[in-house]
Amino acid sequence: MANFRTHLGVAAAGGAVLAHGGWQAGLWGAVESLPLLALVTLGGILPDIDADRSKAIRLIFHLLAVPAVVASALLLQARLPVGTLLMACGAIYLAVRFLAGALFARFTVHRGLWHSLLAAGLCGLSTTALSHRLFDQPDHLAWAQGAALALGFVIHLLLDELYSVDLTGARLKRSFGTALKPFDWREPGNSLAMLMAAVSLAPWLPPWGPLRELLVQGASLWR
Repeated sequence: MANFRTHLGVAAAGGAVLAHGGWQAGLWGAVESLPLLALVTLGGILPDIDADRSKAIRLIFHLLAVPAVVASALLLQARLPVGTLLMACGAIYLAVRFLAGALFARFTVHRGLWHSLLAAGLCGLSTTALSHRLFDQPDHLAWAQGAALALGFVIHLLLDELYSVDLTGARLKRSFGTALKPFDWREPGNSLAMLMAAVSLAPWLPPWGPLRELLVQGASLWR
């Protein structure tokens, strides 16, 4: 399979193409293109969050802890005095960075459900919902940010499959087919739970119309 640097580098390149192309096409502004680049890059390492000792899991939970602290500060600043708020934010950072990371490693298997298109969809929809509801982004930009993360996620899965093909020996490695799959065939119950989690995000998502328009405009750029 592709290593951490390959996933990070290819996703960053893909994010740069997406961000710059959309900016030049007038789909978003120059400043708005920067988070899109970051989200594609993050998505490019996100599937390896299920690898217990990978660089990805340490980096991802560190990155997730930062917005968790920001969101908590915004929600609690009117309810807590400054000193208590700082302590609460510190506790939230440690909980996300270490406790959530340890629990995730305990209950996930590498190349399992987290390496699937269903997981990519869940992460993309979650990003869209957070962008729309928590950060009050416009509908089209919230969808663009969710799509950017999902794109990086799929880039990772594609790279894993490409590295499962041994061209020199003209053979397929045992890992072939374990990354780019719709869901985890071995764990139908967990796959159903993830699907239900994705569906449950519907009330927090922006209208679907801007997503369709975004996809149509994006597709027209390749003609």
